[in-house]
Amino acid sequence: MSTTAPRLPEGRYGKAGHSGGGDAGADRRLRVAAVVCGVLFLGLIAWLGTSYLVRETRMHGEVPTFEVTSDTAVRAHLSVQKHDGVSGVCTLRSQSADGDVVGQLDVAVPAGGTGFEKDVTIRTVHPGTTAELLGCVAHG
Repeated sequence: MSTTAPRLPEGRYGKAGHSGGGDAGADRRLRVAAVVCGVLFLGLIAWLGTSYLVRETRMHGEVPTFEVTSDTAVRAHLSVQKHDGVSGVCTLRSQSADGDVVGQLDVAVPAGGTGFEKDVTIRTVHPGTTAELLGCVAHG
C-alpha cells in the first residue's frame, strides 16, 4: 500500500517550491521601508535632543544666596555661567510667606566673558521671604 501526497491544483497556490511567489519581493521592500523609517526616526530624536541641549546650556544661572533687607526689598546674589559673546536677561522674583509674588526683577546679562556675578535688589510691595531665579534667556 503506497500513499502519495495529494496534488494541489495548478496555479492556485503559486509555483511549486515557492511560498507566495511575489511575497519575497514585497517582504524585502517592507523591511527596507521599516529600516529607512527607523533611521529617520532616530535621526529626528538625535536632532531634537542636540538642539535642546545646545539651547539649554547657552546660559545657566542661579541665586546661591539672598537676604531680606526690609519690608520692601530683598537682596539676591545672581550667578550666571554662559558662553563668551552671549548676552541675555535673567528674571528673579520674590514671594511672601503665603506664596504670593510680591516682587520681580529682570537683570540684563552682558555679552562679555563666560560668567556674570551681581548683587541685585528686588523691590517688593509686601515683605518678601524668598528670592528665586525664574530663568535666563540668551539673546546672542
